[in-house]
Amino acid sequence: MAADRPVSRKSDAAAARPWRGLITATLALAVGWGGIVYAANNSVQGAKKEAEGGFDGDAPTAILIEATSGSVLFEKSADELRAPSSMLKLMTTEVVFNAVKTGKVKLTDEYRISENAWRKGGAPAGGSTMFAILNSKVSVDDLLKGAIIQSGNDSCIALAEGMAGNEKIFAAEFLTKRARELGMTRSTFGNSNGLPDPANKMTVRELAVLARHIIQTYPDMYKLFAEREFTWNKIRQQNRNPLLNSLSGADGLKTGYTKEGGYGMVGSAVQNDIRLIVVINGLEDPDDRASEAKKMLEWGFRNFEARTLFAANQQVGYAKVFGGESRSVKLASREPIKVMVPKNGSEKLIARLVYSGPVRAPVAEGQPVGVVRVWRGGNVAMEAPVYAAEAVATGSTMRRAIDGASELVIGMFRASAEKL
Repeated sequence: MAADRPVSRKSDAAAARPWRGLITATLALAVGWGGIVYAANNSVQGAKKEAEGGFDGDAPTAILIEATSGSVLFEKSADELRAPSSMLKLMTTEVVFNAVKTGKVKLTDEYRISENAWRKGGAPAGGSTMFAILNSKVSVDDLLKGAIIQSGNDSCIALAEGMAGNEKIFAAEFLTKRARELGMTRSTFGNSNGLPDPANKMTVRELAVLARHIIQTYPDMYKLFAEREFTWNKIRQQNRNPLLNSLSGADGLKTGYTKEGGYGMVGSAVQNDIRLIVVINGLEDPDDRASEAKKMLEWGFRNFEARTLFAANQQVGYAKVFGGESRSVKLASREPIKVMVPKNGSEKLIARLVYSGPVRAPVAEGQPVGVVRVWRGGNVAMEAPVYAAEAVATGSTMRRAIDGASELVIGMFRASAEKL
């Protein structure tokens, strides 16, 4: 059996350089067996391969992921910032969902439809609207239905004003703050609904992250996305999501269009107990948007299946420990580590255990240490957090001194190598 080779305080690329051929071969074989993962310190940003994986997509930016594992099945310019249009409403609904879940807001709370909300997002604006009446009071529950089912711009403005006082504060202090908490580091927001604003920028990757979070965190409230219609002010409107009527198992999420961003969509469906999420943006025609999203989801369901690499609590490798009774600590995942792989044919996967190290003792059992990152070609297919599977106490004074001297020598060697 091949052994793990933890490397301290080096970039993953630098750490792997002397062993690159051996590591690649060992990891590909080990992942197939579900046994061994190479331990290294820092992440590698592999070159993104556009439009790979056997799918020929027309959308300028697109991504397809499996919801449970986060496995990426297909991506194309997935980190390109674009106007999200009404897909930004997903960020607003997540903030409201979270406020309801944490008790800060009640679904029965009522917010007034201000003149600003009515003029910018209501009937006079000519865009997608709930048709809420000026100065009326509408419950948070109904405003959410208006925002999700009818894509009401007035609904979102009323929610923003009700929670933050005005849209600018809501965009800066509610949407941006919450996005960063969810790991969405690049998204920026200028309003609550995606109407044209230079500050509204998101990537399809971060929209997929957001959709996955909503689906997993708010299963009861997520059901709103599958509602086919909603009537308000005696005006019945159909859900704007074309997948609900064209794809088996489809139950969300949101379409969007602005002249700047083009036609985009976040969609999700479940077939054979597998949920996929697709995000596309930048198309020039709404029919192309609908067909592209459906085609990509069908391709994913038809060609991929889930494979377990590591069972829950199975050891996946080691991390080097500094100043501990033991020189290393076993690592495991609390949940099964699964990745989506093609049903037919073989595909080489490479797994890296990524952490900042060596980990300083004492190490508590269950302490977060890093992630297992699985690569498919040049793209990250999925990643999962790993934790210390055992406790490591602080070592003796002599042990700490030896580790300190060792790290000093390694640091000097690295600095000398980098100058060459």
